[in-house]
Amino acid sequence: MITIVIADDHELIREGIKKIIRSHKDLRMVGEAAGFEELAELVEQSAPDLVILDLSLPDYEGLAGLVELRSRFPRQRVLILSMFPEEQYAIAALRAGASGYVSKSMAAEELVLGIRRVMSGSTYVSANLAALLATDAATPPARPAHESLTPRERAVLNMIGAGKQIKQVSAELGISISSVNTYRARIFRKMGLSTNAALIHYAVKFGLVR
Repeated sequence: MITIVIADDHELIREGIKKIIRSHKDLRMVGEAAGFEELAELVEQSAPDLVILDLSLPDYEGLAGLVELRSRFPRQRVLILSMFPEEQYAIAALRAGASGYVSKSMAAEELVLGIRRVMSGSTYVSANLAALLATDAATPPARPAHESLTPRERAVLNMIGAGKQIKQVSAELGISISSVNTYRARIFRKMGLSTNAALIHYAVKFGLVR
């Protein structure tokens, strides 16, 4: 029996996933969460075989929830189920520790296939994502934008990239929240980014998460 916890802030999506799971006798849902902290409590209490995780939880933006979950529970298998197209987040999600990535636009059979593939010890990728991975591996690397950052800016980038909140960065670096925001603004300007989600994506892609 494969035990599963679902984390998605949309009740209709959770109901749809539960319906799919109930139609398979070897799959059992043991909890559902609409936010990250609720998810963390469920994982702590029920130790599920698999977490089906949305990337748009209200309290953790983009890949931040995945990074934080893997930080707290390093051995937890995670299958991403997201509305975002594979081109936007899939490669970064796999690098951040996800065991597979399924788009919400795919058929129910694709989700079940992803669950079984992940639980067999493999990584689940669609044919489209496999092509993206091949292209990514074959593309010669350009000079990374983060090389232009100062040591302090790099430290802020690493911590925000790991999904830490501004207050956490402030406390750990011993600087004010306004200083953290100033460094973040400089990072955005130098690297051509505009959101924390984009920064996290970049940090995961270049292995800067600590």
